[in-house]
Amino acid sequence: MANAEKTIVIAGAGSIGCYVGGCLALAGRKVVFLARPRIAEALLGGGLRVTDLDGRDRSIKPVSVTADPAAALPNADVVLVTVKNGATEEMAALIAAHARGDVVVVSLQNGVGNADRLRAGLGSRPVLAGMVPFNVVQSAEGDLPLHMHRASEGKVMIEEGAASLAGLLDVEGLAVETHADIKAVQWGKLLINLNNALVALSGLPLASELADRRWRLILAGQIDEALAAMKASGIAPARIGGLRPGLLPKLLRLPDWLFRLVARRMLAIDPQARSSMWDDLQRGRPTEIGDLQGAVLSLAEKAGTPAPLLKRVTALVRQAEREKRGSPGLTPEAVTG
Repeated sequence: MANAEKTIVIAGAGSIGCYVGGCLALAGRKVVFLARPRIAEALLGGGLRVTDLDGRDRSIKPVSVTADPAAALPNADVVLVTVKNGATEEMAALIAAHARGDVVVVSLQNGVGNADRLRAGLGSRPVLAGMVPFNVVQSAEGDLPLHMHRASEGKVMIEEGAASLAGLLDVEGLAVETHADIKAVQWGKLLINLNNALVALSGLPLASELADRRWRLILAGQIDEALAAMKASGIAPARIGGLRPGLLPKLLRLPDWLFRLVARRMLAIDPQARSSMWDDLQRGRPTEIGDLQGAVLSLAEKAGTPAPLLKRVTALVRQAEREKRGSPGLTPEAVTG
């Protein structure tokens, strides 16, 4: 089947899903957006604007948008799962109930365990793990058209296993490659994602937070704890932007002026970009802290390695979740106690 004839369902069309689906639709792919009613109404009412850090600014009126899984999934050839981690099992059940047996399912979610959760609910259907390296910033609620801005760089990585899948998904504005060891890639990305919680707790834009050595020291400490747990568990995370993971804490601990000089790629971020965890706190939603810091804490507990800083950060995010007041706007000193 030619790429233009394959139906791609974006299962959970939020920030990442809308950006990915928008790029695919603009490239002529047949895309169905399966979204929450609020997003579906916005897409149908005002269309979708997709911009990126490279200066592209494109708009499209999606042809197929629905909040009904029974309408979206039966004709899917590929399902890209972009729901939050907490909704993974629910989405697996919906795909199992409505999609064909030969559908290819790809997890484009944070963390390291979502593909396995999908496989547990999907029987013999092929499930591939993926990794999205970039941030997507969503327009304010009520703004039309719905605007999704890719605020950082990087190629999407997908587990090898489905012929021509990368060719189907690799389009303008969305670089996609396959990788032979996707678990290593995911663990490497998780090290970087440990910063999501610090952006959420500080309320600062990502670029501003990374430019402050006090925050980088906290990130470096978390990464040290994570690397110790991974080493004890026999996990070797992949290189991050060409850098060996073990060197990352050293880079983060550099003085501000030197960090800005040597970490230009890391700082190539839209000035207003924040993390999805910050957005979750602002909207009063559960965060993915349990699949980021929580995944490392579970590993550390089994391996018997200490992780006090990860525990502290996790507790502060849980407290902010319970309070439902958005980002608490903490200082680095408040985080370290």
